[in-house]
Amino acid sequence: MKKWRFLLVMFTVLLLLGACGSNASTGNNAGSGDKNYPSQPLTVVVPNSAGGGNDTAARMMSKLLNDLKLVEQPFTIQNKPGGGQAVGMAEFVTKYKDDYGLYLGSPPTIINYLRKEGNSPYGHNDVTPLGLLYSDIAILAVKADSKYKDLASFVADLKANPEGVSIVGGSGPGSQDHLVVMLLADKLGIDPNKVKYVGYDGSSDALTSILGDNGDALATDLSGISEFVKSGDVRILAVASPERLGGELADIPTYQEQGVDLVYYNWRGVFGPKNMSENAIAFWDEKLKELTETEEFQAELAASGFKPGYMNKEDFTQYLKEQEDMFTDILKKLNMLK
Repeated sequence: MKKWRFLLVMFTVLLLLGACGSNASTGNNAGSGDKNYPSQPLTVVVPNSAGGGNDTAARMMSKLLNDLKLVEQPFTIQNKPGGGQAVGMAEFVTKYKDDYGLYLGSPPTIINYLRKEGNSPYGHNDVTPLGLLYSDIAILAVKADSKYKDLASFVADLKANPEGVSIVGGSGPGSQDHLVVMLLADKLGIDPNKVKYVGYDGSSDALTSILGDNGDALATDLSGISEFVKSGDVRILAVASPERLGGELADIPTYQEQGVDLVYYNWRGVFGPKNMSENAIAFWDEKLKELTETEEFQAELAASGFKPGYMNKEDFTQYLKEQEDMFTDILKKLNMLK
């Protein structure tokens, strides 16, 4: 009897050691080798407040993935605003180590790390790119009764007196709206350092400023002012897309067709932890592609004025490198590069 008990105990120990060895080989990554991944609830970290662009993207994605039965496990959205996305990025990189955490990011994922006065030690190389969902489109707008009836008249004044034209945006110096304005100046051959830019705490405050005649033009995303365009309170001088938009916005010209080679998107991308397992990466590569091809997802984009343009992991990773080069160049010209 003692012999059989001894053999039973040894057999149990061997099984436990085998299980521990399996976990060690995967770095204790919760999703590694799990053929049923995901087998537990998922968390999406959003580095912005509820209601913002990244929050909208995260909630749209998670809701449709569940509603369409592409992912059975529920999602929890964790909003971690602060520091122009730096707080949320730090939270994700330092605390989410397994396959059950996702991060919904946009260009500040790169910008905050590159800026001299940026407050983030983390960038896109500290996470795993999984896919680009869609993009918001950068625009230049004016109040409906502005003297600027087209981009040409605005550019003429900007070239003649860069410091005399006030351009407002929904974020401060070195941030996204500011850099779009600086990219425009650079494309026009104007010293970006001479352009007058006034940053506000969000696109709604910036919009209020031009409606109150406290700014000459507004640089922001289309989605943030689309309702005011439809109501006739605001006119868009140019959209930073390579082709015109459709529907009610089809009459708005692009920068390129007006002689300015500027294309800029405020993309919304999904990331995983840096050491995410290959199994989980493959899962999201498949599911995000399926999601973006559904009629329901396309309808959401059309209703909000977002630009389709899904990128898989490989393409998104390459795109991030190109974005890094672009931001590095303009930050260097502004003496704002680390």
